[in-house]
Amino acid sequence: MPSLDIVSETDMQEMSNAVNQVHKEITTRFDFKGSKSSIELGDNNITAVGDDINKLNTITEILRAKLVRRKLEPSCLEYKDAENASGDCKRQEILIKQGVSIELAKKIVKLIKQEKMKVQASIQGDQVRVSGKKRDDLQAVMSLVRGMDTDRPLSFTNFRD
Repeated sequence: MPSLDIVSETDMQEMSNAVNQVHKEITTRFDFKGSKSSIELGDNNITAVGDDINKLNTITEILRAKLVRRKLEPSCLEYKDAENASGDCKRQEILIKQGVSIELAKKIVKLIKQEKMKVQASIQGDQVRVSGKKRDDLQAVMSLVRGMDTDRPLSFTNFRD
């Protein structure tokens, strides 16, 4: 019986490369000379530090541009509010979204059931498994889910016949 998994994964190697490119650009740009601006990649977050809110916004714009260039969706990032840091700096925490949240998984399953497709959808941890009798049904589910408005990029893995 054919099946597929709907997941939300971010390529952390490409994310690391993008953050390193942003760090290089910050060190070489003229408007950042002598500033305390920096960017660091954690396990599931990015920390950006700027002298003021304008430099912090510039860092996040550079990050978005580098992500697009590396074929990563900018919607995989969740920006927290900027907060004061030591030395009159501003710090912003940027979370990297991984996995399908429970609310989004329920929304996907509900949409599939509303369309009355001949498939079974079940939530398994941070992914949604869809199985059906025909491959065409699964491809219809893929196009339906691609048309959804989601807060994170979705991909389809483990497509089996």
